[in-house]
Amino acid sequence: MLTEQKLRLSQAFEAAARALAEASGDPAAIETASRVRATLERPKQAGHGDLACSLALQVAKPLKRNPREVAQALVDAVLASEAGSLVESAEIAGPGFVNLRIAAPAKREVVARVFAAREAFGRQADGSGRKVVVEFVSANPTGPLHVGHGRQGALGDAIAALLEATGWQVQREFYYNDAGAQIGNLALSVQARARGIAPDDERFPKDGYRGEYIADIARAYMAGETVSALRVEPVTGARDPDDLDAIRAFAVASLRHEQDLDLQAFGVRFDVYYLESSLYTEGRVAAAVEGLTAAGRTYELDGALWLRSTEYGDDKDRVMRKSDGTFTYFVPDVAYHVTKWRRGFAKAINVQGSDHHGTIARVRAGLQGLGIGIPQGFPDYVLHKMVTVMRGGEEVKISKRAGSYVTLRDLIEWSGGIAADGSPPEGLGREDALRRGRDAVRFFLISRKADSEFVFDVDLALSRSDENPVYYVQYAHARICSVLAQWAAGEPGSDPAVLEGVDLSPLSGPREFALMARLAEYPDVLKAAADDLAPHALAFWLKDLAAEFHGYYNAERFLVDDAPLRSARLALLLATRQVLRNGLALIGVSAPERM
Repeated sequence: MLTEQKLRLSQAFEAAARALAEASGDPAAIETASRVRATLERPKQAGHGDLACSLALQVAKPLKRNPREVAQALVDAVLASEAGSLVESAEIAGPGFVNLRIAAPAKREVVARVFAAREAFGRQADGSGRKVVVEFVSANPTGPLHVGHGRQGALGDAIAALLEATGWQVQREFYYNDAGAQIGNLALSVQARARGIAPDDERFPKDGYRGEYIADIARAYMAGETVSALRVEPVTGARDPDDLDAIRAFAVASLRHEQDLDLQAFGVRFDVYYLESSLYTEGRVAAAVEGLTAAGRTYELDGALWLRSTEYGDDKDRVMRKSDGTFTYFVPDVAYHVTKWRRGFAKAINVQGSDHHGTIARVRAGLQGLGIGIPQGFPDYVLHKMVTVMRGGEEVKISKRAGSYVTLRDLIEWSGGIAADGSPPEGLGREDALRRGRDAVRFFLISRKADSEFVFDVDLALSRSDENPVYYVQYAHARICSVLAQWAAGEPGSDPAVLEGVDLSPLSGPREFALMARLAEYPDVLKAAADDLAPHALAFWLKDLAAEFHGYYNAERFLVDDAPLRSARLALLLATRQVLRNGLALIGVSAPERM
């Protein structure tokens, strides 16, 4: 049932309860009726109707009346109200539950709503234009993106899209950790390869990076090549193996470019790339430390500067500045989140690996300790667990490109059936193969709760069967396109637009009503998924919608001789196709017309 239809019924039940309470004159009954809400839910057993309401059980005691009597009084009042037209029948069950059967015209109304809103169906204005920044991926520019970054990319982009669909003004942000020891190790690694020192040589940096990509960067640097990445100036290799600063700049630009290609292949874009190094050059880290010190939230011990983070719920105080004068890694995070707050974001969401769990309390403690009005619980975190990649029945742990982990681009190419030599599957162009791989990776990586470990089965991603969830959903869309194409071929000049105004009264079968009921859930699904930062809920629902359609497709014919019935069924298919497209678009997955 559509959200607004449920709201009308809920309000009618609540108004009826208030009227009963006021008629009783009992203050306790009036107070109870003024605050209770009528919740309408699907009964556990389909035979009990479309919706169930337990409001009578909540107000019967203060009314000092039998719950079943109260339930009947509520039903009588609701049926007599304007909302009564939505109800076909109502019955009292058990101790006082009300089971409702929704009128057929009310069930069919969803089709017209889909046609009226099209791509906007399901979208809402809950966010009221408030600003939210979603930070995700945020990889160190020290290597290609790995599958964990892929999970962040899929989750973060879907969360951002869900928030946009519910009225938030969203900014997608990538935080580049381009400062610190890891960047130093990157530069030393490239320098070693530029000098001809291999990873297995004892002279190679102990904490260096050993992937083949390091050798590629070193060769490009020594050849004087120019590299460029999004929103940064091009950098040309200086060809000097002794110029560590030049090597560092070239290596970072090279890997930012590599990550740009990864993100492009994944279909993920960002509005802002924020550099950690800028927090130091602009004095923001120093300002955060000074602010905490001035607020009395720090103290000196053993030559180090400590944050009194236990005052804000942390299990122990944390070192901010070590005895050697360097800052611990959470300090620039505090400074960075101050910039988010001062840039006007009412809400900030970080999508990160579960290994960042320990930083949550200390970052929030630092923000609270500054006393600048940042609310408790800022920022929000969505932490995801590891991804295990299986291929050919075996776990894959490394790739030639990275040397120590499976890259995101590897996963996209494998899932698209692209061979080791770069050739696509027979009968499929490379771009189509990459799209297929991207669709599978994005759908799979949001199809489980973020805090659950995920096994990515490449063989399943390649499967063209109902067991492959993304194929199953996309196939529903393609099947509808096929039926509509057959209709258009059989009736030259037919335009799907004519279906938007047809009489839907011939739709009266249980599978048709079930499919319409599923379509009507979509706005509520979007809202819940956005509120809970849980895009997996949308993936689950899309599979349920596809299952509802496939069951209908297998049970009924659409291009029947009865013209009114044919038009009504095609209209239902057209609405279903639109909602499938809408939902897939939000999670970054295509809706192919042929499979």
